Amino acid sequence: MEKHLWIGIIIVTGLVFSNLVHSFETYHINATELSLLEAHEQSVSLVGRNPLMVGITLIQAAAAKGAVCTDGTLPAYHFHPGYGSGANSWLVNLEGGGWCNNVRSCVFRKKTRRGSSAFMEREIPFTGILSNDAQENPDFFNWNRVKIRYCDGASFTGDSEHTAAQLQFRGERIWWAAMDELKSKGMVSANQALLSGCSAGGLATIIHCDEFRGLFPRTTKVKCLSDAGLFLDSPDVSGGHTLRNFFSGVVNLQGVQKNLPLSCTNHLDPTSCFFPQNLIGSVRTPLFILNTAYDSWQIQSSLAPPSADPHGNWRYCRSNHAKCTGSQIQFLQGFRNHMLNVVKGFSRSKKNGLFINSCFAHCQSERQDTWFADNSPAIGNKAIALAVGSWYFDRAPVKDIDCPYPCDNTCHNLVFRQAESHQ
Repeated sequence: MEKHLWIGIIIVTGLVFSNLVHSFETYHINATELSLLEAHEQSVSLVGRNPLMVGITLIQAAAAKGAVCTDGTLPAYHFHPGYGSGANSWLVNLEGGGWCNNVRSCVFRKKTRRGSSAFMEREIPFTGILSNDAQENPDFFNWNRVKIRYCDGASFTGDSEHTAAQLQFRGERIWWAAMDELKSKGMVSANQALLSGCSAGGLATIIHCDEFRGLFPRTTKVKCLSDAGLFLDSPDVSGGHTLRNFFSGVVNLQGVQKNLPLSCTNHLDPTSCFFPQNLIGSVRTPLFILNTAYDSWQIQSSLAPPSADPHGNWRYCRSNHAKCTGSQIQFLQGFRNHMLNVVKGFSRSKKNGLFINSCFAHCQSERQDTWFADNSPAIGNKAIALAVGSWYFDRAPVKDIDCPYPCDNTCHNLVFRQAESHQ
């Protein structure tokens, strides 16, 4: 008899509880389904709304470049054209959705939308930073807005294959094929551009930020926004290194090393150079880091996964921060301190921006309720959308770091409802 742990996700916003609960099986570092957090967050954004739905476009020229998804299908994107003052401005968003670190997980992945365009939605909602409504997205609503779908499993960086398992790891080629496609659609003439991404897409944004800058003339204003992409090389609750071991598998299996920044790989091992903390200091292009200090996914899968917690001491805490003991909160405060130390040097640069709020969440720029709404998260009464806009347009420097938990009452925290089932 096999025991599974099923988890439902609830958004907690002050005293308001979302009635949308999604359940899924979780095990070890289930990074293949990291996207479940993102999918749920997107569904919360849609409650009571009629968002803009944008159709899918396959990159037909990608096949000749060997730029294919894990299963060999064509990569894809969704594009909504800009107008008026935003006609020559481009927002390019890299989709997130975890990674695969071994043949088994990649074989599973290629049968999902994270590894095959055959399983991707034909149209998706554009919300948050992708919204076309000025009341929901005041600074970027009329830009050309693009979401590049994620189907490689290594944050758009791999370039190898596993012939026996019929796996293609072509993230780097997909990145360049997508850029060529967008240039042909008019991005080459942009006067303003912003590369963004959430989670695995946030990591990809950091890795590719300077390459994105290089696509444009020096006169073009180009910046990058990484949302929930600051994955830390932190010890887990057992003193082990769950995420480092996982990333090592991703890097080695998918041939990532040759596509990581030389500024890092010339003095650190490839796995270390897949961690943003070793990259952000050498990114030359203006970069904004948006992250929660108590990232839900990192708590669930990196800091306190079941594999590092065999006795289940963290079972309730990792699902609901309100059920953490004093010593567990102290451990999580240590994680926050690690994050603040990592960004200390980064934040000294005038060109960079920072918004680290003390919430238990993951991805805040693509969800309407966290990006810009009446009760969206804020630091000093400044919502995320306004902070990012102020930084991008140089209206004011933005280096916002929240006070430690539990001081922030504007958070839209994620709570995971647990129930055991038997098969």
